[in-house]
Amino acid sequence: MLTRQKTGAEEVVRVAIDGEIGNLLDCEWLLTNERGSYAAGTIVGCNTSSYHGLLIGSLAPPVNRVMALSNCQEIVVCGSQTFHLSTFEFSGDPVLAPSPYLRQFRRDTGAHFIYEFESIELHKAVYLADHSDTVVVEYTFDGLMDPVELIVRPFVGLRDFHHTENSDAPLRWDRLESGVVVRHDTPGGCALRMGCSGMDFDGDPQWWFDFTYRANRRRGQQAGEDLWTPGFFRGIVEEDGRLVFWARLDERYRPESVQVDVETIKNRLADRQRQILSGAAADATDRRLVLAADQFIVKRRYGDVEGTSIVAGYPWFADWGRDTFIALPGLLLATGRFDEARSVLCTFAAAADDGLIPNRFDDRSGPAHFNSVDASLWFIHAAFQYLEATDDKDTFHQRLLPVIRWIVDSYQNGTRFGIHVDADGLVRAGDCNTQLTWMDAMYDGVAFTPRWGKPVEVNALWHNALCHLHEFCLRMDLVSDAKRYAKMAQQAGDSFGELFWNESLGYLNDTVMPDGQVDASLRPNQIFAISLPYGPPLSGARQKAIVAAVEFELLTPYGLRTLSRRDACYQGRYEGPQRRRDAAYHQGTVWPYLTGPFVEAYLKVNDFKPASVHRATEMIEPLVNHVTADGCLGSIAEIFDGDAPQEPKGCWAQAWSVGELLRIHRLLKHARP
Repeated sequence: MLTRQKTGAEEVVRVAIDGEIGNLLDCEWLLTNERGSYAAGTIVGCNTSSYHGLLIGSLAPPVNRVMALSNCQEIVVCGSQTFHLSTFEFSGDPVLAPSPYLRQFRRDTGAHFIYEFESIELHKAVYLADHSDTVVVEYTFDGLMDPVELIVRPFVGLRDFHHTENSDAPLRWDRLESGVVVRHDTPGGCALRMGCSGMDFDGDPQWWFDFTYRANRRRGQQAGEDLWTPGFFRGIVEEDGRLVFWARLDERYRPESVQVDVETIKNRLADRQRQILSGAAADATDRRLVLAADQFIVKRRYGDVEGTSIVAGYPWFADWGRDTFIALPGLLLATGRFDEARSVLCTFAAAADDGLIPNRFDDRSGPAHFNSVDASLWFIHAAFQYLEATDDKDTFHQRLLPVIRWIVDSYQNGTRFGIHVDADGLVRAGDCNTQLTWMDAMYDGVAFTPRWGKPVEVNALWHNALCHLHEFCLRMDLVSDAKRYAKMAQQAGDSFGELFWNESLGYLNDTVMPDGQVDASLRPNQIFAISLPYGPPLSGARQKAIVAAVEFELLTPYGLRTLSRRDACYQGRYEGPQRRRDAAYHQGTVWPYLTGPFVEAYLKVNDFKPASVHRATEMIEPLVNHVTADGCLGSIAEIFDGDAPQEPKGCWAQAWSVGELLRIHRLLKHARP
């Protein structure tokens, strides 16, 4: 059951636990910080994924993530009675139930679990510090009639967060004045410090075997893990009050003690939330989306550049160029976070190479990857959106415009991955061995959606970029440049209509191959030809036909399908081992971020009439409800199944899903009479 209630902090969601585990294991919570670190789990406290944990820290923010602290066994002893608060699932254990004492979950600046037993209410709160890889677990007791003993046994991973641990890992522990430190018995290994003021630590090192993760099993991944524990903390609570356990990941082992001030952490989180919400609208949906947007904004160093970036999705994505610049208008421009938007643009601009914006930064702080044809074009689009929103001419002229010109010239003359402009003025890229668009799933050398040649959205973006440059140069009285870009845009626009419009089907071809063959699969990529500010020149009738075809064949309550259900290649379920999931990733799976361009295109072809605004508002309602109803509470999933009941899949929280819903939510509010 889901309820909402106002508290001191802005509450995202409140869930009453009725004792039945059911779908509660599929409801997750997520806390993030600006380092790309996070804490996550299910609302009943059981880790169902190897990506769950109380502390997943980032050794090279926002990447090189380490699953440091998986979970804790928590026991309260009251006289002769013992109350187990934790929920774990082990291999071969057919019975799984939440702690019978768990009554409620809620999330605001932290994740809160309310337990009741005897006359006692125990409020467990998890907080993730904003500036360091530190997690705090606060246990507050109320209603004590007699002293109770709290026992907390931490389970340590200290592993790469993509891989599960095993009992051969060389872990050791040392006692410190402030608690205990656990480290790999290898030179230069990272270390996990743990402490609890008011509690003693008893060394009792053990391996606990066969923790199992049902979400991993569903995905065909390694589902079992062994976890090590150095011992346990124990403390006596004689009257109403609290005990605070904390854990901190350090880049390397240091023997000195540290102290963690929980009140400072909580106050900083509350202050940050107030600052983030200062520009939010009064309605609850807008405020929830603004808070959701903040989860993806991180600090990033690339070379000598210190800046801001956007994590594409939690738990497993780092910062990707395409995702960043699709998400940026909603996450940062719509929310008035202009300084951070400028920093994101400049961070990626500084990393450009061969006239290409990075497709993604490396997961382990290696060189950036550039295997994308559209990330650079999305960068141009976002840069002009930034200029329009801020009128920051200095940044645009000095830091962004030179890179924009470089991109256009590089595409015109040819750059990596066969990216070049053909004689018809359209962009052609790749070959049978590359996947350069967002539909990039490939497994064992098999490309499930081969789109090399001339993809429709890439050329819509190319035309859009040229038109932006033409209009900009006109305003700046750069006559020669304006004429050049106008000529390029004219040729690209004319060729676009000739090449992509499919008269017999009444919508746009998805891809034109180098040999002239067309892929006429009905996919959502064509919607960008209408939603972008400068769409290719298509008649009003053709635009309406495109929107109607996409709405009829692809629109679902949670976004657009990536392929028509009538197509022989359609797959309605995203499930099973990786090969099977990759094969379905863009072959029918629903992507929520596509709600943004679709709604914008729908409003355009209907002239933003009140009836169309009302209908568009209804379209986004299921996604709005998803934020507080299922999946990762307080965010929006990466994808949904194409077939009913359309369960959320993929990353629990995706930047462009949130960014596009926030952008469209604001657009609709302003469009209402």
